[in-house]
Amino acid sequence: MTDSDERERLKALETRISQVRAKHDPKPAAQDHHSMAQVGWRMVIELVTGLLIGAGIGYGLDWVFDTMPLFLVLFTLLGFAAGVQTMMRSARELGLKADQSTPPHAGADKED
Repeated sequence: MTDSDERERLKALETRISQVRAKHDPKPAAQDHHSMAQVGWRMVIELVTGLLIGAGIGYGLDWVFDTMPLFLVLFTLLGFAAGVQTMMRSARELGLKADQSTPPHAGADKED
């Protein structure tokens, strides 16, 4: 095989690889005007879910052990803490996505 044959085969292979990558790469997410509302509702739902799960577990334990307010209060507070932690994790995740989508030197070419 000659060098030109190998180069042609490599070019053909690169073309096929780029076509397959283009087919399987995720499309960039289009920002719509509802995206911030969706983020807000997601965080509210995470907080309320943590509270409800904690209160449910606490009420169930109080019902089993017949100690009505003790576990309900304790697990409601733990559920709140878990909900806040989940909210913060989501906010961090969304912040990282936003940081990756903006160019590293946006606005750096303007002089004051």
